[in-house]
Amino acid sequence: MNVGDQVSDFELKDETGAPRRLSALLRNGPVVLFFYPIASSGGCTQEACHFRDLAAEFAALGAQPVGISGDGVTAQSTFATAHSLGYPLLSDAGKKVAKELGAKRSWLPGGLATKRKTFVIGQDRRIIEVIASETKFDMHADDALAALKRHKAAA
Repeated sequence: MNVGDQVSDFELKDETGAPRRLSALLRNGPVVLFFYPIASSGGCTQEACHFRDLAAEFAALGAQPVGISGDGVTAQSTFATAHSLGYPLLSDAGKKVAKELGAKRSWLPGGLATKRKTFVIGQDRRIIEVIASETKFDMHADDALAALKRHKAAA
């Protein structure tokens, strides 16, 4: 998916096992949906903690980060608790949402089948920005903040 495309109103379980629908997450403002390959791995931990550390900046723009991976609810819960993340982690165990948004590799099995990719999504479910880098872990949160600032200035 690309900038301007509309994301379907998917529903996945979060780290507590509660169902979360994209439209409900968007009620209070934009969502920064960041895909990561494996909960609790080194790069994914760095990325998720950087989103956590910038929580006040996202909140100031009316936005919230939401992590998503192919990990199950238990792994997501362990990851969220271990690092006091403070935002939802969604379990896309079937990788359906990853496939829809173009964050799934077809040639790798397991957790590595999920690409590290971030989508800034407006309240109309349209993509504002797409950020992709497998190795620049902090770039996802930094670039998402910059995109939100540009979007707010243009509104």
